[in-house]
Amino acid sequence: MTGRRGVPYTRDMRPDPLSYLGDELSALKAQGLYRSLRVLEGEPLAHATFDHQSVVNLSSNNYLGLATHPRLRAAAIAAIERYGVGSGAVRTIAGTMELHMELERRLAAFKHVEAVVVFQSGFTANAGTVSSVLGKDDVIISDALNHASIIDGARLSRATIKVFPHKDVDAARQILRDIPPGPRKLVITDGVFSMDGDLGPVSELCAVAEEYGAIMMVDDAHASGVFGRNGSGTVDHFQCHGRVDIQVGTLSKAIGVLGGYVAGSRTLIDFLYHRARPFLFSTSHPPAVAAACIAALDILETEPEWIERLWSNTQFLKEGLRQLGFNTGHSESPITPVIVGEASRAMAMSDRLFARGVFAQGIGFPTVARDQARLRVMPMATHTREDLQYALDMFGVVGRDLGVIG
Repeated sequence: MTGRRGVPYTRDMRPDPLSYLGDELSALKAQGLYRSLRVLEGEPLAHATFDHQSVVNLSSNNYLGLATHPRLRAAAIAAIERYGVGSGAVRTIAGTMELHMELERRLAAFKHVEAVVVFQSGFTANAGTVSSVLGKDDVIISDALNHASIIDGARLSRATIKVFPHKDVDAARQILRDIPPGPRKLVITDGVFSMDGDLGPVSELCAVAEEYGAIMMVDDAHASGVFGRNGSGTVDHFQCHGRVDIQVGTLSKAIGVLGGYVAGSRTLIDFLYHRARPFLFSTSHPPAVAAACIAALDILETEPEWIERLWSNTQFLKEGLRQLGFNTGHSESPITPVIVGEASRAMAMSDRLFARGVFAQGIGFPTVARDQARLRVMPMATHTREDLQYALDMFGVVGRDLGVIG
């Protein structure tokens, strides 16, 4: 590479203004928090190959195994052959295809709401919605463990943010009680919390929001395809239809494909069509993605055995971990934390398990509190009992070697 007048360019010509990033990485390494990306070779199966190692995959969000389901493959291929590989534009110009509208209609029926808008990811669905519907004069009342996308959306809105302790409904009520008349108020919780696997107090928070005239919002990313009738989410699970104004879901986890969506009233969705910045400024999904998502909804509505297998495997794995003596927190979902404490020990445990053929990713600060480092274990419907028993056996061996269990 050459610079001005053909002089060869080298980084030695000037100080590196990003050199501080190297210092940050060195600090991560010293704390045992530096991680190299695991590279998947082949399909995202329950037993898969990462970094040339065959492993029981306990780190995937592909809860139902739909990412490789034959009906989704066929739908994606047919859409490519008919429509091509891309839409060519953002939704608000020339990028809205009939497949996108069909997917939104199907999702609205699935979630029992008037309308749905699909975003490029669950993260943009959360961030784009919160930052669109509220402004600097408004107030957000948010659970302390809500997802990062909710936190970012709240900050982008410039609204006042009030955080209540995890699942503390009385604290949320007190915050609302202390807010003077005038500002709009939004109460928001995860339906399933992504690091602890526990359920949000959806019904109780609905009651609080109703009492104080607040907007009620639930992020159901980890509940879609897992809780409720046919996997329609925690709003259905808690029988709170008509009480939650904004529901956010994902197409990237149990659905097995890509994207996020917001479900609610027709007015809300029309507003987001006009004001949600990720929707306005991002190219729409390729037709293969939309078609595969529609096929996934077909499966959820006609093949309940996938959700049944997921829960059967979840119960087997949870019970096995508890019998071994591991701390699995307060999980009520397939997300099962194996809480270790120190980040360096969690990462060492993850690495030793991987070497023995079990992929359970270590999670540390800032994703979780400094003394709550863990391995997040995620069973799938497509795991065999042999897979799960082998994983439990290796958890026992490594856990005892590291002194995590006796």
